[in-house]
Amino acid sequence: MKTRTPTPTPKPVPSKPHKGAGEVRIIGGEWRRTKLPVALKPGLRPTPDRVRETLFNWLGQSLLGWRCVDPFAGTGALGFEAASRGAAHVQVCELDPALVAQLSTQVNRLKATNVHVLRTDGVACLRQLSEASVDLIFIDPPFDGALFEPALQAAGNAVKADGFVYLEAPVAWTDEQLAPMGLTLHRHLKAGAVHAHLLRRLS
Repeated sequence: MKTRTPTPTPKPVPSKPHKGAGEVRIIGGEWRRTKLPVALKPGLRPTPDRVRETLFNWLGQSLLGWRCVDPFAGTGALGFEAASRGAAHVQVCELDPALVAQLSTQVNRLKATNVHVLRTDGVACLRQLSEASVDLIFIDPPFDGALFEPALQAAGNAVKADGFVYLEAPVAWTDEQLAPMGLTLHRHLKAGAVHAHLLRRLS
């Protein structure tokens, strides 16, 4: 009678510590294909690659000389994308100290002299801007907050007459809703749960 050899017990594989939720890539310009880390943070939702690609197709591939503001920076994907495409000055604002440190690290790594990191609330960042002083403003706050209306109100005041406001939201915004903020819908895209809007200032 043969003795049955016991099945060896597999050794447990040590789990690697989770360093973050992944990474996003800069799509175009000087830093094309550069990876930006995505931290594990509640409400942190980097703009999808497809949406960013469409946005910068709408805007044109070069933002040479533009002044841009990314008041809810998070990973900084939108702000760094603008800087990569030639923007002269990109102000990125973030309240979370860990994300501020991460943004500053990326600025140093890329030697991004046109990117300026400021630790502040996004709406406060927008309210500090001079009237009609900015070419492009990114409005991309957490979807579960009540920041859209005050942010759009401040952006409508700060954007130049020929400038743009990018709005990323969980629902589509209409001209009727945007008019009190001094803005009008120029382009719109739905990608999954994201509604991407390119807005202009009402004349």
